[in-house]
Amino acid sequence: MATQRPSIFYIDFLRFIATIAVVAIHVLGPFRFLYGEIPNGDWLAAMGINSITRWAVPVFMMISGALLLSTERAFDCEHYLTKRLSKVAIPFLGWTIIYAIVAGFTVDGWSATQTMQIIQNSPNDPTWYHLWFFYDFIPLYFVIPFLIPLLKKLTPELTKLVVVTISVMFLMKWFKVESFLLENLILYTGYLILGWYLFNRDNREQLNYWLVAGITMLLLNFFGSWELAVKKGEYSSFFMGYKTLNTMIIGGMLFVVAQTYADRIKGNFRALISQFSKYSLGIYLLHPLLLIPVRKLDNGFYDFFGSNWLAIPIITIVVLFVSLFCTMLLVKIPLIKRIVP
Repeated sequence: MATQRPSIFYIDFLRFIATIAVVAIHVLGPFRFLYGEIPNGDWLAAMGINSITRWAVPVFMMISGALLLSTERAFDCEHYLTKRLSKVAIPFLGWTIIYAIVAGFTVDGWSATQTMQIIQNSPNDPTWYHLWFFYDFIPLYFVIPFLIPLLKKLTPELTKLVVVTISVMFLMKWFKVESFLLENLILYTGYLILGWYLFNRDNREQLNYWLVAGITMLLLNFFGSWELAVKKGEYSSFFMGYKTLNTMIIGGMLFVVAQTYADRIKGNFRALISQFSKYSLGIYLLHPLLLIPVRKLDNGFYDFFGSNWLAIPIITIVVLFVSLFCTMLLVKIPLIKRIVP
């Protein structure tokens, strides 16, 4: 009988904060493009929170690399496909259909034709905005088995060269250098390798370097995005890329900080973090359903709080907890639990 990998709390903590960041990005989504159309303070709140949370998806990728690339298990294709790949593929397929049905609702009611059209287009276009993640994430599962033996054979010096190479590629992507190497599969593989690299070494001696670099990039994201918006008269995504050096550095910093300090968290808060980590994929898949009424009311929910500086965090927390509660209920239903792991 296969044994389950014991929980590593700092990995749970990383999943927890990444889940919060993803929900926040989707809560603030409609406002970041409204520069000049809403009060400057409300736009700055949306843009600012967005600019300092773009590490969420990369951190999820790094976690996958840390755990999957560090396995000592001999590769078994059947086990890998049925126990590993299916845990993301089945939820993706299930929620693709669910969101296609939801997207079929119009002002005139539900349209089966529209739903079928959305499903037909789903091989290329996600049926809902957050499902794009799986189009880049699932292909990584076909890369991982080939990476494991290669990484085991690398010397420490070659490993450093690989990390430097990844950093250069992210820098090239950030500054829009054209190269056949800068494809999603290759760059996201870079996050897998970075997660594996940080997971399998003691990073405490480099902690201060990571903190200085990461905090610098967070400040650059915030003030740089603000400055570009003022100059261009519209929102700029220059600092917002998932596959750019600034985001990579922030993700690495958070990984090292969690690795160093997360185990200091004790008691009920630690247990709560572990619960969010356990159901993080289900929360990710489900939470956009809860945001539909929020967005349908235009600015109603946000105006209630008087400022987006309050509205975005409060709505994020409420959606996060309601999503957790719904996911915990759904996993108790035999036919549904396969799509809310």
